[in-house]
Amino acid sequence: MSSTRLLPNLPDLPVKETLPRLLDALDTHTRVVLEAPPGAGKTTLVPLALLEASWRNEGKILVLEPRRLATRAAAQRMSDLLDEDLGQTVGYWIRMEHMVSSKTRIEVVTEGILTRLIQDDPALEGIAAIIFDEFHERSLQADLGLALALDAQAVLRPDLRLLVMSATLDAAAVGNWLEAPVVRSEGRQFPVETHYLPNAAVAAAGNRPTERLVNLVPKAVREALEKEEEGDILVFLPGMGEIRRVAQQLEGKLGPYVDLHLLHGELALSKQLAAIAPALAGRRKVVLTTSIAETSLTIEGVKIVIDGGFARVPRFVPRTGLTTLETLPVSQAAADQRRGRAGRLGPGICYRLWSSADQLQLSDRQAPEICEADLTGLVLELAIWGVKDATTLKWLDTPPPAALALGRDLLQGLEAIDAAGNPTRHGKALATLGLSPRLGHLVVRGSELGQGATACALAALLSERDILKPVQVSRPSPLPDLHLRLELLSGIRPPTPGFVVDENTLRRVREQAQHLRQRIREPEKSIHPDATGLLTALAYPDRMAQRESSGKVRLVTGQRAGLQTELFGEAAFYGVAHLEIGKYPRVLLAAPVTKAELLEHFIEHIEQVQEVRWDAAAARVVARQFTRLGALVVEETALAKPDPELVAEALLQALQEKGVERLPWSDSALRTRQRLAFLHQFSPEDWPELSDQELANTMDLWLGPHLAGMRSMEQVSRLDFNEILLSSLSWEQRQEMDRLAPTHLEVPSGSRIALDYSDPATPVLAVRLQEVFGMLDTPRIGGGKVALLIHLLSPASRPVQVTQDLRSFWNNGYFEVRKDLRGRYPKHHWPEDPLSAQPTRGTKKRPQ
Repeated sequence: MSSTRLLPNLPDLPVKETLPRLLDALDTHTRVVLEAPPGAGKTTLVPLALLEASWRNEGKILVLEPRRLATRAAAQRMSDLLDEDLGQTVGYWIRMEHMVSSKTRIEVVTEGILTRLIQDDPALEGIAAIIFDEFHERSLQADLGLALALDAQAVLRPDLRLLVMSATLDAAAVGNWLEAPVVRSEGRQFPVETHYLPNAAVAAAGNRPTERLVNLVPKAVREALEKEEEGDILVFLPGMGEIRRVAQQLEGKLGPYVDLHLLHGELALSKQLAAIAPALAGRRKVVLTTSIAETSLTIEGVKIVIDGGFARVPRFVPRTGLTTLETLPVSQAAADQRRGRAGRLGPGICYRLWSSADQLQLSDRQAPEICEADLTGLVLELAIWGVKDATTLKWLDTPPPAALALGRDLLQGLEAIDAAGNPTRHGKALATLGLSPRLGHLVVRGSELGQGATACALAALLSERDILKPVQVSRPSPLPDLHLRLELLSGIRPPTPGFVVDENTLRRVREQAQHLRQRIREPEKSIHPDATGLLTALAYPDRMAQRESSGKVRLVTGQRAGLQTELFGEAAFYGVAHLEIGKYPRVLLAAPVTKAELLEHFIEHIEQVQEVRWDAAAARVVARQFTRLGALVVEETALAKPDPELVAEALLQALQEKGVERLPWSDSALRTRQRLAFLHQFSPEDWPELSDQELANTMDLWLGPHLAGMRSMEQVSRLDFNEILLSSLSWEQRQEMDRLAPTHLEVPSGSRIALDYSDPATPVLAVRLQEVFGMLDTPRIGGGKVALLIHLLSPASRPVQVTQDLRSFWNNGYFEVRKDLRGRYPKHHWPEDPLSAQPTRGTKKRPQ
């Protein structure tokens, strides 16, 4: 087939006039960037044109597409142009489908297929060119495939042609990065009239995306059908949930000549093809789709686009290691892509269900997946490629170090790479399955455990949409029981009330399970649902959970989450597959796993831990031995003979937390503290400080040694705290303490009166006035340096005078006090001359 025969027969699409320049560029360069707007025909015309390139030398041309539907459609369209059946000159290769023959020269493949091809054959023998179509979508697999292809080109295949094609990406920037010429096709985009909603209409529709779309889209569809007399309608919605809810509102309400179609990647092929096929004569169609229809596909007959303005975007959270789907406003680039669908075949109309003010707030373009995705699979592929440092490859956007590090940690936990980052035999095996590393690990380990068929079924379930759908679309999330789904898949359980089985998804799950069984050569087909929990835990070891209470579990990381535990017969442990992270984390899919299974299959991660702690309720130290798997307590037993040091340490910590003031101080111990406080103030260099703060800071020194063998507060209360304090003093210091800060003082009556040191600055002698008759001067302590503050008391022990100058009191104050006391206490002796009077402790009749 010569170029003079091929090129004139190509359809008259805008990119056709660019083909000679593109072929010239590829004749002289091994890397080229083609910029062509949507609908220009680049997906189908460019690969056909390259068939006649002199440098091809009968080598194949690989065309990478981001989606399976686009892959099939592109291959079919090229085969139609050649008037051939699929699998002749043009074939395709997607997961579980490989339609090619010995005659095939163009293979249209999904992006992940290239990674497997290049890992199996780094030199890509027999391949002349790789076309990266729709590169502006910046999928993780496209970025990885291009990085590996560039490395292979630099080292092994300098003749390999790499063509990057894009509609909206900054082609000049990509060309500079690749050091490649840029060929541009002007395209032939028809004008599209764009309408926005008033601010009031947007506000009235609600704040939540689903609520807003369910309120706005059905009305917009009906209005567009009434206003526009011809043309089909393409409606962009973020996901399957919104598509189903909108479809329910439109069913039977579009008129007798309007057909309603759904379009998303999980539908059966026949329904996808029906959605993109032209409407029958005299009929119109409305297609509800996800972002799958933004690029690559041309849906015949579409002249009207209704854009809901949202997209479902995966977000990887390094803090949790989880990927969640978020519904976010589309970028301006994506909105332009969607609008362009209305102008591919003629003038069109686009209804944007947001305001013109909202349009200004949209981001320029969506961040590339490599910057926000879980990079575990990428790290494994790089390890197999022989790259430990991702920065040594050529990336348009370098993978984030945090996500790479988390990926390495998980792969080591799955035993897919070793500590040095080299791929293990197990890692290489799971990478060949076309699954994520987690699910690949599930299949391989499950097969090794004799549960190959069950592992394949579970991996297929977890890689597809849920096979269970609630009867009511508005119902909260489905049941979290994975075990139940395996029972449904094996046919041993009837459907669950309130839910129906999604037959399309069920079919795909069974097909993929069969495909995986073939990959691992598993002859057994029987599914054993009781193995579900263990297999789930093997795939998600970082998400295992333990029941804490009804409706709540603790994850292996220590985080808490909600789970309808009553649905599992109050099982103790769970393997968790899907987890929703938010203000209130929630387990979405899980299955019970037994304690015996944890002890057997996770023994390398289990540790024995002794816990010695203070139990405030029991007021004692308790000691237990725990068998732990992360934060999960697999077993717990009382520890009869715990480490005495750990017990004393726990008791001491409890006492420190209670506070010095709440220790069981005896009266004598408190008085000793006060006397030493007085001496410290009096002579700080010679006497220790015993303030609450200082005692708290040094409790391990002065109290710790006395706690040996103790476990309870009752035992602590029996300690002689007075002797503990005095034990820190030498014999000489004790003698000196008694001399400088005596506990008692003998007064003229012969009584020994206790001194009060509660105020270290001013020690107090509280004594009845009658007992110090004849005492001329104020007593002094501290070697005569500190005068006592004397509280002179009435016979009823009530203060009548406070003084530090007793001589002055006798000379001046006594006589006024005497007048009062004689009247109140007439039976007592109140002499006119107190200095010569006999001191007494009693009355006139009983002087004592």
